[in-house]
Amino acid sequence: MAREESLTVRQLLLRLGSGRGHRAFTGTPEQVADTIEEWVRAGAADGFNVMPPVLPRGLEDFVTHVVPLLQQRGLVRREYAGSTLREHYGLPVPPVGGRAPGLAQTG
Repeated sequence: MAREESLTVRQLLLRLGSGRGHRAFTGTPEQVADTIEEWVRAGAADGFNVMPPVLPRGLEDFVTHVVPLLQQRGLVRREYAGSTLREHYGLPVPPVGGRAPGLAQTG
């Protein structure tokens, strides 16, 4: 495909790595942070799915190089409200061995 259509490496990656209906973008850490910032500040997004081409290295690169830029720009938190997802969202923690409030008992 690259030879037949005289695609650059970037064009080939964008064609093959499409987000299946979602916008996909690549670039330097600064370019990725700029794009994320632009979307967030415009109200066009409130979250992103990070789909690195290689795991775990691609995700490590994103966390190491892009997340600090987003933190500096005030777009990503540096700390969480609690140590669990429930605490983070202000949900009650069920007692040990118990079940979450409002859940029907089965069996």
